[in-house]
Amino acid sequence: MNHTTPAIVAQSAVRRLPRLALLLLCAAYVLPGFWGREPWKSQDLEALGYMLQLAQPAMGEVASWFRPSLLGQHDPQLALLPYWLGAAFLYGAPAGWEDVFARLPFIAMLALTLAATWYAVYALARQPAAQPVAFAFGGEAKPADYARALADGGLLALLACLGLARLAHEATPALSQLCFASLIFVGLATLPRWRLRSGVAVALGMLGLTLSGAPSVALWLGIGGSVLKALGQSDPAQARLRMLDLGLLALLCLLCITTAGYLDLWRWRVESHTLLDLDVLAKLMLWFTWPAWPLAAWSLWRWRSQLSRGWRFPHLALPLWFIAVTVFATWLTGMSDRALLLALPGIAALAAFALPTLRRSLGALIDWFTLLFFSFCALSIWVIWIAMQTGFPAKPAANVAKLAPGFLPEFSLMAFGLALLATLAWAWLVKWRIGRHRAAIWKSMVLPASGAVLCWLLLMSLWLPLLNFARSYVTMVQKVQMVTGTASCLQYAGITQAQGAALLFHAQVRLQAAQTPHSDCPWLVMDERNLPLLEDKLKAWGWTQEAKAQRLGDRSESLLVFRPTLDPLSQSPLSPAPKPD
Repeated sequence: MNHTTPAIVAQSAVRRLPRLALLLLCAAYVLPGFWGREPWKSQDLEALGYMLQLAQPAMGEVASWFRPSLLGQHDPQLALLPYWLGAAFLYGAPAGWEDVFARLPFIAMLALTLAATWYAVYALARQPAAQPVAFAFGGEAKPADYARALADGGLLALLACLGLARLAHEATPALSQLCFASLIFVGLATLPRWRLRSGVAVALGMLGLTLSGAPSVALWLGIGGSVLKALGQSDPAQARLRMLDLGLLALLCLLCITTAGYLDLWRWRVESHTLLDLDVLAKLMLWFTWPAWPLAAWSLWRWRSQLSRGWRFPHLALPLWFIAVTVFATWLTGMSDRALLLALPGIAALAAFALPTLRRSLGALIDWFTLLFFSFCALSIWVIWIAMQTGFPAKPAANVAKLAPGFLPEFSLMAFGLALLATLAWAWLVKWRIGRHRAAIWKSMVLPASGAVLCWLLLMSLWLPLLNFARSYVTMVQKVQMVTGTASCLQYAGITQAQGAALLFHAQVRLQAAQTPHSDCPWLVMDERNLPLLEDKLKAWGWTQEAKAQRLGDRSESLLVFRPTLDPLSQSPLSPAPKPD
């Protein structure tokens, strides 16, 4: 009997989660947020701008594929691969479908992240030290069934994490970093069982993470994970293969270092902090990794007998190493939630190992808390949507009108039907969960994952017009076009990269840095916040303010439109163009 493991699991507790239900749940999570959504400010829209510049250099300055630029500025993240993928899909995009085609590789990367997490947890659960206690007269869970049940629970824990929803549905380098970190995770977890496929996964993960703007993280994950896997192999017959694996991984690290050096991807991004900043990091981790982190903490407590020699047990050491590297990188680089995103697969893996150790009372507490929390969130989304459509209840309708002045609600039968179907599925799931059924160790994660998917789907269907209005630049660009008309070129001064990307995408114009007026580019746009700094220079160049285009969703952000003081051809004053409403 294995007395060091706290898992006591019977075969009846590892019954299979229906594959069709799991696949539908993943599809309901992955697709909404990519399909039908406008590019949002800021990083999502900026990334699209870099892709447009690569795919259509005629729209602006000639962009280098090894130095993507937007408005004459290079990407500070030094990410290459995500922009290459998006630009490659943009080449074949029909007019009006550019954003949809640019997101296709990112849809695949999110799906790959979910699959990699499942297979990583499955491989870790097959480790001898991770297996449950063997019963004296048999009846304990079979290794493959036990590993599959834990993998299902780990995937559900990842879907339930609050921090994954928005960032994983943006076409940004953050998602590509998450995907390639997950490939490193699954590659190391499956060594040496699937040597060839594991090596390919680690190689793709390390190289992809390097080209996604995180070469240092790639090296730390690869080197540390390789050492932990080597220490965790106790079979002397595997010593020769272990040294071969380490040698190949060393070559991969050398390849990443060489690639990053050749492409000049190394940057010093450390920011100074004090101990008082620890509470900021703690708060970020508490909400970002909820509800997986309490289960991960419980798992460390219940498996503490192995934790004292954790380097000998890859099912604990490997997730902990990925979490530690990510948290440390988050601390050093400014405590960004995008940096913390890479810790979610490791936290989900640790949460999975808590499932076979949960007491019945703790499992019931998770179920009831999740039921109340997500049911309340779903009900709030429905009530506010009804208020937007009908004006009743009056208070939520007034709050929407106050927070999003100028928003006109619209009704979509498809979105309504999808949201209603998801809500009915949630009601059926709640009925199933509180009913009498055979126990399964993944049951405690069904409601958290399904509740998170439900709320995300409701937001991306019922609230999508409102969120597009509040977070996109469509209305502001339309106001600019009411002034500039059919002009195919605009000069710019003092605008953000997100604003420039919005003009490139929504207005389909070329952008040129500000200079004196000329007939090829007869209009100039500028962020109103920079007017005190640039007003005198623009007047000296011969520009006169013509109109103001304000974002209805954000009154603090406006673009000023300037026209030449004199017609560049006739040297006579220009007649004013009609101003937008």
